[in-house]
Amino acid sequence: MTAELFMRVGARRAAAADLDELLRMYGELAEEQRLIRPIWPYADGLAEPVEAALGLLLDRRDAVVVVGEIDRVVVGFLVGLEKPLLAPLADQHIGAIELIFTDHAARGVGVGAAMLGVALACFEERGVDRFDARVSPGHRMAKNFFESSGFKARSITMHRSDAVDVAADHGSRP
Repeated sequence: MTAELFMRVGARRAAAADLDELLRMYGELAEEQRLIRPIWPYADGLAEPVEAALGLLLDRRDAVVVVGEIDRVVVGFLVGLEKPLLAPLADQHIGAIELIFTDHAARGVGVGAAMLGVALACFEERGVDRFDARVSPGHRMAKNFFESSGFKARSITMHRSDAVDVAADHGSRP
């Protein structure tokens, strides 16, 4: 038998007490995404100060913030936002998974699936039955994860930049 059989993987709604871990993991997510797409921290990341942005997300009624755990140790997080559709479906919403991250050493054991399950259940309790997930181009692991959960691409964002180096112009924001 392997040690993996004895791990307890789970997920729960995040609380204010999780803020330090959320901040740590957000920094790792931002660095991972910046390597894939240097514009990510400025276009898709959280506004500065990140700690305040994360704190506000915990309090927003339209947000779902989830932490993933192994043996009650926080190893991942997910941020989802409820977004209204346009008329004639303006009375309906989409649950949009904006951010998802699992510590590298904790990947592949079900933490992401547990977090996604909690987030979708929270949205479904609110009557939301449509879901989106943001995935960076080239992040094959994230794309495969969401596809294995029943998601399909419905749009692709095209980007062009004439800037020489975004990070060099504005410092190296994590």
